[in-house]
Amino acid sequence: MPFHIAIDGPVAAGKGTISRLVAERLGFLYVDTGAMYRMTAFLAIKNKVKLNDEEGLAKLAASAKMEMRTPTEDEKDGRLSTILLDGEDVSWKIRTEKVSLGASSVAKLAKVRQLLVKKQQEIAEGQDVIMEGRDITYRVLPHADLKIFLTGSDVVRAKRRLTQLLTKGEDVSFNQVLSDLATRDEQDMTRETDPLTIVPDAVVIDTSDLSIQQVVDLIVNKANILLENK
Repeated sequence: MPFHIAIDGPVAAGKGTISRLVAERLGFLYVDTGAMYRMTAFLAIKNKVKLNDEEGLAKLAASAKMEMRTPTEDEKDGRLSTILLDGEDVSWKIRTEKVSLGASSVAKLAKVRQLLVKKQQEIAEGQDVIMEGRDITYRVLPHADLKIFLTGSDVVRAKRRLTQLLTKGEDVSFNQVLSDLATRDEQDMTRETDPLTIVPDAVVIDTSDLSIQQVVDLIVNKANILLENK
């Protein structure tokens, strides 16, 4: 039987970096589900489809070929995963603030979520995965062996996000990033379909005052204990 780790949490809580490192330690496949919503938003912007056009966005997502893989040697430029959209490497193109906010809007749409959740569940079938996003612990992998909710203070998360954006050459201020983060949190927690939720059986980890390695160690240790007893 495959072993599944599900990780949820708000933006810039460290989900991507931590999940990637845990995957490497355990030899699991790392799946960034948020990238699928970003790809859908990217397609919407590219094709001038409105972000509230549920039917149009669902058609775009359904017809798109969305792939993820571990970065090759010549792709190791800071990315956590290589994201391919219809064969094109969009790993960095989908990480702009415009696409990020668009992804949060797209994620409100029930038909889009239903379609992408199915794709995510198909990826997890028959293999060990660590999957992160906003609804993994209760919608995508409700029977996951280990459920984690990563969080952190608004200021700490905004600083992390600002560093990411500045590293990529984006001209943004801390106040703008903090405001955008608050907007995304509000959208994630109040959407009608699959809002950001802490499930009762999730292990909550506040990453504000912990190093990345400390969080990785915590999750790997919990996973190893469960694996030994499985």
